[in-house]
Amino acid sequence: MISVESQVLQRHLAFFEDKSVLFAGCLTDAFPAQLKKSRSVKAISCYYDYVRNMKSAVETEFCIENRHDADLIVYYWSKNKQEVVFQLMQLLAQAPLGQELLLIGENRSGVRSAEKILQPFGDIHKIDSARRCGLYRFQLRQKPHFDLSAYWKSYRHPQLPELTVYSLPGVFSAGELDQGTALLLSTLTDKIQGRVLDLGCGAGVIGSYLKRQNPSLELVMSDIHAMALASAERTLAENRLAADVVASDVFSDISGKFNLIISNPPFHDGIDTAYRAVQELVRQSKWFLRQGGELRIVANAFLPYAQWLDGEFGSHRVLAKTNKFKVYAVSA
Repeated sequence: MISVESQVLQRHLAFFEDKSVLFAGCLTDAFPAQLKKSRSVKAISCYYDYVRNMKSAVETEFCIENRHDADLIVYYWSKNKQEVVFQLMQLLAQAPLGQELLLIGENRSGVRSAEKILQPFGDIHKIDSARRCGLYRFQLRQKPHFDLSAYWKSYRHPQLPELTVYSLPGVFSAGELDQGTALLLSTLTDKIQGRVLDLGCGAGVIGSYLKRQNPSLELVMSDIHAMALASAERTLAENRLAADVVASDVFSDISGKFNLIISNPPFHDGIDTAYRAVQELVRQSKWFLRQGGELRIVANAFLPYAQWLDGEFGSHRVLAKTNKFKVYAVSA
């Protein structure tokens, strides 16, 4: 099954014939592997789950910045406008004048803003509208300036003593401490020892806070998002903290067991609410906890975490709550 965006692209297969094609953006399916008449097909993604699932079907790279040339770039639009602008400016800054680009996205993702974003840099026209998606064709006439360092944001917060957090566009809670993480941090009042996993680490707020307060703990931080991993690495480095930072789709690349698994897990996939990752987190965490170890998570109050946790662990504790969030804990 391919996405609605790829279904629209299937109506225009002539664009891909005898060309080197590079796919980028919010890719979710195996459509690139179906292009048998293209001269070559590559894909880049900043999402590790996609790269991991697709690497046997098409040449795929997990990265932030593109290093490939192609006759045609195909960009899948995301609802995350900051990430879209970052990726498009980077792609076009390293492309030759005349570069051809197809942009495809669902209308509800904000793809209609493609014309406003790209008009200063070339010719853009909408060439199809179907499946509640828009398909645009663009040709580069003037390269944008791209400086990665200009996209970094940083912040400090009273709840994060002696810490500065760094983040790139598209990373959760970029530029400020979100309410859910703040509530989770408020429950970390006891000294923590042993091995700790910050799963879905984002910019590294939770793990860095724990390491600052408990210097002797062994910390692993993981995420599927390349920009989150780069942000976490910089947050650690700038604050002179040490941890292993790992690309992992939930527990796919995690090894060993932990005294504490802690997370503010994502529950959005693209523009839909998706439960796969959070359900895997709950279901599989017991295999990665040491005897007596703890899983501690913060979640939106409307999500059925209590039901999921009780199904796997038999019971749960609520350590803190607001009208929007709850902090849950279970023990192995």
